[in-house]
Parts: sequence; structure tokens; C-alpha cells
Amino acid sequence: MARIARRGTLGVGIFLLVALAAATLPSGCSYIELPGGIVVNFPGFSGKPMADADIGQRVRVPEGFSIRVWASGIESARILRFTAAGDLLVSSPGEGKVFLLEGDTTGAGHSGGTRVLLEGLNLPHGLWIDGDTLWVAETGAVARVPFDVKARRVTGPLDRVVRGLPTGGNHYTRTIAIGPDRRLYVALGSSCNVCMEEDARRAGVLSYALDGSDERIFAAGLRNPVGIAFRPGADELWATDNGRDLLGDDFPPCELNRVVAGGHYGWPFANGARVPDPDFGADNAAAVARSLPPMHSFGAHTAPLGLTFGDQLAFPEPWRGAIFVALHGSWNRRAKQGYQVVALLPSGKDKFREEPFVTGFESDNEVVGRPVDVAPGPDGALYVSDDFTGQIYRVAWGEGGRTVLDPGRPGAGSGAAASAGGSGVSAPADPFAGASVKERQQARVTGARLWAESGCAACHQPAAPGAPYRPLVLLRAKWDVTRLTKWLAAPKPPMPRYAFDDAQRRALALWLLESF
Repeated sequence: MARIARRGTLGVGIFLLVALAAATLPSGCSYIELPGGIVVNFPGFSGKPMADADIGQRVRVPEGFSIRVWASGIESARILRFTAAGDLLVSSPGEGKVFLLEGDTTGAGHSGGTRVLLEGLNLPHGLWIDGDTLWVAETGAVARVPFDVKARRVTGPLDRVVRGLPTGGNHYTRTIAIGPDRRLYVALGSSCNVCMEEDARRAGVLSYALDGSDERIFAAGLRNPVGIAFRPGADELWATDNGRDLLGDDFPPCELNRVVAGGHYGWPFANGARVPDPDFGADNAAAVARSLPPMHSFGAHTAPLGLTFGDQLAFPEPWRGAIFVALHGSWNRRAKQGYQVVALLPSGKDKFREEPFVTGFESDNEVVGRPVDVAPGPDGALYVSDDFTGQIYRVAWGEGGRTVLDPGRPGAGSGAAASAGGSGVSAPADPFAGASVKERQQARVTGARLWAESGCAACHQPAAPGAPYRPLVLLRAKWDVTRLTKWLAAPKPPMPRYAFDDAQRRALALWLLESF
């Protein structure tokens, strides 16, 4: 089992155990330790939106800054892009949608309203606006669509100019940017924790002509480069990268890289600054030696995602010279780490000093938020997406203390009641609502087959008495068939996305609810 977890995907069995049954941990236990050195300390997939008072009490920003909730209710909020009209686009892979959040035109301190701009997409993640064209990266394609910024609507059909991107396995997100050279850049992660990829396009950055032709591998050896951005005014592509798992609490580091054409950044042969990987380094010494070290190393398992540059913000020095990075937070570590926005301040040539900027999303092993992306707003403020609570935060300079929106404003309250697992989701009245007796009977066959074919049972059946993991239990106390089916369609990393169709996912969800 350890070999599977190291060299391939982590496996649906392990992650179903952790994510769906996290509420069953014994009191006082903060992590699960599985055979093969696998440590899991996972905060869950969702949490309740913070009440206004909670933000001022829990979340901290440097002196002179303020933070407030700018919008709520965007499930799995990920990538942020502002339009020329001051509206904010937000991708939601779990919903298959792109939302448009109207700008604050009245000075109320929050978005003027939310609408669905695009829907029915396949795990949309990356966004880019180029004049009157909106670009959207799905897991297997990149599409463009005519977009009337002033009218706040798309005006034509979706055109998937890039098709056939590799899918499946771990790391389904795709992030995009159009560079100063007028080419399209697409970042995509590996299919596994550590392995030799069959498709060389994975774990790196691809480049295309804007019509989708002339595919090139721009850079490689980036295990999971979720955040990419060109430095304003310079022909420099920068990318965050999530280091591999299962090598202990404090190794390897996650990374910030300046990405150059033809560069190889180490994975799977090297970690960090040319440290040979224990699985693939010894037999690939030449690849280790020529790998490019990171520009900055973050803590292990902190999961850096979105990044932006401070010179686009109405911030004072030294913050204007910083690179801001959202750390989504660890899962493969005994003590949680990350869960904040940090500022990388220049400290000599090609060196940075990491300073906390927005903190308090995790305290004493309790998580109340997971930053994903950071984006400069037209007002000079920094906007932060949070896929844990579905909120967007606004961080501004010189606007008073940490007061947030009026408590009575719709959408700004404490959110749904917390469940036993702390996810903010109440126990379902009927976990099988909408499923007929016949469908449930058929699911007992189909779901059991999918469970067996995916190897889930091996991860839930103790190898020996006293094994430190348990079968899934009490799923019906937290999940219903609709929510569980939806979750299986867009699991959050590091769980891989399996190539099930909608009917198979629903059958598996029904079987899980019947069985556990």
C-alpha cells in the first residue's frame, strides 16, 4: 500500500476514509497515521462562513490594514479575475460555473450582487480576460467566449480552442495566462504524488498560439503549479509549486519559481534545491544536477496556490515591492501549517523574506478558512478567495480597523449550522432523497463493483489487529446522495478524480451511504 501511495495516486480509498469520516476521530486526536508513514491531518472540504464579528477576532492583518468580507456564497471559490468594469469573476470547479460578482459602486463595502456567467463546465478553474474575450480553463480543455464586460454577459458560444489536455489522477486544476508574447500559457499538475509520467505534458507549463495551435512544453518538473502570473512590465513568468507528500512533516518544501523556457524544476527527480528524491533521484543524478532550484522555499505541505505582485496595489512600502501568495494549508502533516496569505519581501538579489500578511485562518489545529487566490482590485485593495467558506475577502490599506460588513446584511452572517464534523452542513433529513427503491437496489451492484475496481477496500480493511485506521462510519449523519455525488465529481486535491460518469458517481454515492 505504501508503494501505491508514493509512486501513484493517493487512492480514493484513503481519501474517502479521511474526508468522509473525519468527524469520527477520537476526541483529542488531530491526525490519523496510516501504514507506510502516511500522516493525514485534513480540515475537511468546507466550513461555515465566518460571522462578521469572527473576522475581527480571528483574522489578523498588519497595522494600518483592514480586512472584511466582500462576498459570500460562492461554493469552492477559486481563481479571481477583475473586469475592466470593476466586476470580479470567480471560478467554481465544484459547481462547474463561473460567477460574476458585481463591483461595489455604492461604497457599501461589498459586492453589488452575484450572477452566474457560465455553467455546465467541466471543472473550470483558470480564468483570463483579453479585451472582449473571456478565457476559461477546464480540466481537459481551454475555451474562449465573447464577453461584453459592460453588459456583464457572454455574447456567443464557447469555443474550446485547446482540447485533449491530459486528465485523470491527481491535480485536475488548470490555470492560464496570456503572456506579453501573445501566447497562451497553461499550467497543469502531475497525475500522481511522485512517478514517471506517461504524458510529458503533465507537471509543467504548456504554451500555445491563441488559436490553440503550436503546442509546446514551455517548462517541466513542476509537480503542481496552481498559481502562475507574469510580472507586470516584465517578460517573467512566475509559478507556485506544491511539493510532494509522504516524506515527513518538514520535507520537501513547497516552492515559488521563476519559470524560463526549457527549464526543468526537479520533480520527480529532485525536491527543493537539487535534493535527490528518495524514489527517483538516485538513478537520475544528471537530471537532479541540471534542475533549477526555487526562488523561494515555503514550509513543507503549505500548498501555495495563487500569487500576485504588490506594485499593482495601493499599499505603502515595503508591501508594494512584495509578491503575495495564498497558502492553502497542509493535510499531510501532524501539525497543520499554511492557511494564510504571506508577503515575500525582496531581500537581496533573487532572495525573499517571507512575512505573514493575512493570518488566523488556522489556530490550535482548528481551520476556519483556506486562501486560494489573491488578486489586485481596481480600488488598489487585495482580494482573497476562500474555497473552504465560499467567501471573498478584501484587504485594504488606511481604511480603519478590522471592522467588517454590517451583521444584518444578507449573506454576511454566520452561515449554516455546524455539523458534528465542523463543516457547517447540517445532518440531512433523508440521505437518499430522490432515489427510488429500484435505483438503490441497482446501486448496490454498481457501487460495490466500482468500490472493488478502485481498490478502496484495501485501505479500509485493517491489515492486522490494531491497525491505526478504521472503516468509514456514519456517512449518513453528514452526507446525502446529491452532495456526495457532487463531491465525487470534483474532489479537492490531493484526492484524484476518477473517470466515472455521473451515473457511476451517483451509484457509488448511494452504495457508500447504504454501506457506511
